Amino acid sequence: MVLLLLETPAGYALFSLKNKKLLKADADTIYESFKEASDAARQVDLTAFHRFKDTKAAMEAATELTEGTVGKSMKKFLKKSIVDAGLGDSLAVLDKTLGGNINKKLGIEVSVLSESLKEVMRGIRLHLTTLIEGLEESEVKAMSLGLAHTLSRFKLKFSPDKVDVMIMQAVGLLDDLDKELNNFAMRLREWYGWHFPEMGKIVTENLAYAKVVKHMGLKVKAKDTKFRKIGVPEDIAAEVQKAAETSMGTDISDEDLANIHIVAERVIELTEYRASLAEYLKLRMNAIAPNLTYMVGELVGARLISQAGSLMSLAKHPSSTVQILGAEKALFRALKTKKQTPKYGLIYHASLVGQSAPNLKGKISRVLAAKLSLCCRVDALGDQVEPSLGKEYKEYVEKRLATLEEGGMRGMTKGTSKPQQGKFEKKAGGTDKYNAEADAVEEPVKKKRKATEEAEEPAKKKKRKASAAEEEAVEEVPKKKKKMQVEKEEA
Repeated sequence: MVLLLLETPAGYALFSLKNKKLLKADADTIYESFKEASDAARQVDLTAFHRFKDTKAAMEAATELTEGTVGKSMKKFLKKSIVDAGLGDSLAVLDKTLGGNINKKLGIEVSVLSESLKEVMRGIRLHLTTLIEGLEESEVKAMSLGLAHTLSRFKLKFSPDKVDVMIMQAVGLLDDLDKELNNFAMRLREWYGWHFPEMGKIVTENLAYAKVVKHMGLKVKAKDTKFRKIGVPEDIAAEVQKAAETSMGTDISDEDLANIHIVAERVIELTEYRASLAEYLKLRMNAIAPNLTYMVGELVGARLISQAGSLMSLAKHPSSTVQILGAEKALFRALKTKKQTPKYGLIYHASLVGQSAPNLKGKISRVLAAKLSLCCRVDALGDQVEPSLGKEYKEYVEKRLATLEEGGMRGMTKGTSKPQQGKFEKKAGGTDKYNAEADAVEEPVKKKRKATEEAEEPAKKKKRKASAAEEEAVEEVPKKKKKMQVEKEEA
């Protein structure tokens, strides 16, 4: 006899197969044997049934079955139903890994699962409510639906910490705060600058400027003001006090000062809230995307998630899309004008891209985007808390950057040959004697050239005179002939 272990949403069921001929029958014959509920009752018989207490117990059992492990409830059920009962029949299980674990822990013989046994179990599931007493079909459907929802939540690790919508809202608010802070600080400097214009160049930080304005008030009180309470260094405080004595600013009323104080308080509040929001964003990013945060930082990572729409959408993007994410306008403009497409988008602000040379930024952004896409998939679909993959990939990108920089330096020095430097060898004869002939100074070549030119000049003059005399002789001959002809004609 063969025992069949079947898991249901209601509990574990153990059936015994009456008709052994079904083990060698084909699928059509088995289907005919389980066509009606009465036919199924003739083929198999219920040996034992273990009902789950609640949905939590059902979820734990289903999780153990998917992992192929033998839990406490199953072990207790099989030991009571098979080992303690003294049944020496073989057990058929759908999962091969589960069968191996049952054999190791309980010593029960597990038969090899065949296609015919699969069809038999399919027939049992078809008439499950009639074969197991006390089970109703509506109850089984409700149990299966609740178990499916619970198991899906457990598998996807659905928790409030994994909600990436909060990250998108936080990074958007952070950008808005930066703009508002800049506007308020600029307005405060311009407004208070009418009263004390010299302080704008001395105190350059916006938060420190707002604290000084709130703490000091009018410039006349600069001498009596203790700037240590607000954390201003002594040298800057001394400069402010010195400038206040010779300030060219105009006087303001108490009402004007009260309004300026309100603006200064707003700048301080917004700056403190921005710091707390940045810390909140850092904690959220480390919880949701630890590998992505380790690679590019929480701010760039949050902007990538916000641009993609969600962490899951970012994980679905290929590395080429991650590389130019945030530069969509430049991409479509380049495609329209048939020019070069952008090499990087938001990842340009990552430290790994920023520290590279200008001619290597495109290559490094491509390498970084390839590793970022893998990190996003692990963060979105995995359950890792530590950024182990991010550490490994960041080290790889840094090594790649160093290799590219070394290759660039080699390319710059390519084609230049270094002179061969031999070792200095001292002669065996001791110290060399002084050579006086080596001190002879050779005459420069220019003087020799001048001497040869002076010797050649009279020869050239003689040649010129001879050629001029020949030309004169040639000219005199035709003149004489002309005179002779004229004399003959007159005669």
